[in-house]
Amino acid sequence: MNNSAAFPEDLLQTLEEYQQTHLLTWWSELEPAQQAELVKQIREINFAQIQRLYSPGSASSEESPAEKAERATRPATVVRLADRESDSAELSKATEAGKQCLSEGKVGAILVAGGQGSRLGFPHPKGMYPVGPVRQTSLFQILVEQLRARAKQAGQPISYFIMTSDATHDDTVAYFQQNQNFGLVDENLYFFKQGTMPAVDAETGKILLESKHHIAVSPDGHGGMLAALKNSGMFDVMREQGIDTLYYHQVDNPTAIVCDPAFLGYHLQRNAEVSVKVVSKRSADEKMGVVCDVDQKTQIIEYSDLPSHIAERTDEAGQLLHWAGSTAIHVFNRDFLEQIADNDDQFPFHRANKKVPHIDASGSQITPEEPNAIKFERFIFDVLPVADTVLVYEIDREREFNPLKNAEGQDSPTTVHAALNRIAGEWLTACGVEVPGDCPVEISPLLALDAEDLKSKVSADLTINGPLYLGE
Repeated sequence: MNNSAAFPEDLLQTLEEYQQTHLLTWWSELEPAQQAELVKQIREINFAQIQRLYSPGSASSEESPAEKAERATRPATVVRLADRESDSAELSKATEAGKQCLSEGKVGAILVAGGQGSRLGFPHPKGMYPVGPVRQTSLFQILVEQLRARAKQAGQPISYFIMTSDATHDDTVAYFQQNQNFGLVDENLYFFKQGTMPAVDAETGKILLESKHHIAVSPDGHGGMLAALKNSGMFDVMREQGIDTLYYHQVDNPTAIVCDPAFLGYHLQRNAEVSVKVVSKRSADEKMGVVCDVDQKTQIIEYSDLPSHIAERTDEAGQLLHWAGSTAIHVFNRDFLEQIADNDDQFPFHRANKKVPHIDASGSQITPEEPNAIKFERFIFDVLPVADTVLVYEIDREREFNPLKNAEGQDSPTTVHAALNRIAGEWLTACGVEVPGDCPVEISPLLALDAEDLKSKVSADLTINGPLYLGE
């Protein structure tokens, strides 16, 4: 290798120790800026961790999720939707406890927004996708307006911590700036970027190069949030602001109830460290992670890891035994997440065999047709088994879980528009307003967060003759 003296000696020793010196194959050909970029990437890699994760023993020594699933039972600590609806006193008490926590400024919100809109044919961050049925309001705007309305209701600001990725960060920040943060003040808006992990050759464990000066990396999964919060100083910000409870949700679900007081209240009353909102699965084969208990520990088993004969099990009443589908909406205690972030061994990585384009030993670009590499990622739900108490909280799917995932069919722009339109129509109908079936309606969260909230804002004699947008 020519020009090796220009490469930092300490890093060279590390590469030699872990048999990864091939990363410098083209060092002497690179421009200074390219050399600097490669050095920066190499410095960020934990080579000991990569070696440990790649080692065949690391995968085979652990029990597989499918094996765990054989022992799965229904979760122990559950609040069913029907029980809440039949016990209005308990629901009111929990809602008041949640509102109290919000009014004391103890709640922050985390929005996971690292995904692109590629599956939707949308060449931007998914959060920028226009989903409002009348104004084509973006996912980001709907969720931020919810947060602002909830803060106004609480009489306390609520900080939004938005996790981006390499792919979405710059566009997301620019989009918020162009729109004046949708009214959210800078002191309550924080962007932090999830980390990445190198892809390694499945046969050799060698880290792959995307180009001569760029390592092939991919996001480290939504579970990378903990390291990202720690490394970006966000935990410090939360502590300084007195935030001890975190409301977590994903950008693709505009009907999620941001900082839902009832959910927060039940979380507090049950002394949970983690709470998870679930819906009753439509069918045994619905592609949702299942919340269950294994060895008295609540956890989520991915649908791909749940054998069909287990997914199809029913109880004496003929109901699905594993009915609780995860919506990826959680409440976390901040100190619990910090403890896991500081103790890396509690939080596993998952290996996935993927097709990863790369350059070979001759510098030729390779686009594999079969999986050739291993990617490593973490899932945020893997913190559940570490918690002493996990609350499983069932919600109404029609009201709260209408994610945007596909270009067509289920969970598509068509179904999300319809859900937003239906919810707005139901609220107006509850206010005595007649809503023509063919008229799209959209209600800004800044005007109302629910039907009760709307009653004081609109008159029953409101006439709707065409598409209607109701703002503050």
